[in-house]
Amino acid sequence: METLVISLGGSLFLTGKVDFRFLEEFKKTIDKNKNYKFVIVAGGGNFAREYIKVLKAAGKSERFQSYAGIGVTRMNARFLSYFFGKDPKKGIPHTKQEVKNAIKKERVVFCGALEYKPKNTSDGTAAELAAFLKTDFVNLTLAPGLCTKNPLIYKDARLIPEISYNELNTIMRKMKYKPGQHFVIDQSASRIIMKNKIKTYILGKNMKNFDDFLNKQDFIGTRVLDDKEIRRDKEEDKK
Repeated sequence: METLVISLGGSLFLTGKVDFRFLEEFKKTIDKNKNYKFVIVAGGGNFAREYIKVLKAAGKSERFQSYAGIGVTRMNARFLSYFFGKDPKKGIPHTKQEVKNAIKKERVVFCGALEYKPKNTSDGTAAELAAFLKTDFVNLTLAPGLCTKNPLIYKDARLIPEISYNELNTIMRKMKYKPGQHFVIDQSASRIIMKNKIKTYILGKNMKNFDDFLNKQDFIGTRVLDDKEIRRDKEEDKK
């Protein structure tokens, strides 16, 4: 049974309120694809950003701001585990080894950010877990994938269907880290992906599209691959 690590952006299911419809569709998609095991890392969303904004205004350090963000991701992970009907007594894993132990026994495991590390996020946590568990990595976000501009703001933004590890990391390195940042994928994740050559997919919130991806059908999104794989794909397209 193939295992996938998913980074589930907090903004997908938490805006000003909980998006019940999205969660229903997400659960249905996870439940029906029984040929996979899933490690689902919950993001912090707007609630985390609000806590971080207040702590920053109060002059608290980035470390305190990050702890607030970690706390929200863990709360979100617990909520998701309850939504999926998990035993509340088990709690959620707080270390990579705890995640590994849990996924051996269960088909779906939820967690938030794990142990504190400077300049880390839920995307970085998910990428670390993918490297640790030797799995592919799926980043579910509000955008349909990595785009030339923010598609939520610019109508002329174009989807980038494929990008190399090096190119992705080069783009992300130009962005300055701040707690609660809101990018399609972040700096720590892109660095871990490049270092470990993790096959990565960036997809939007459309669950039909996610289901197509899981079933090896055509899907809309961005694939992050090795340079050699991208060249091979281009050569095949020319044939």
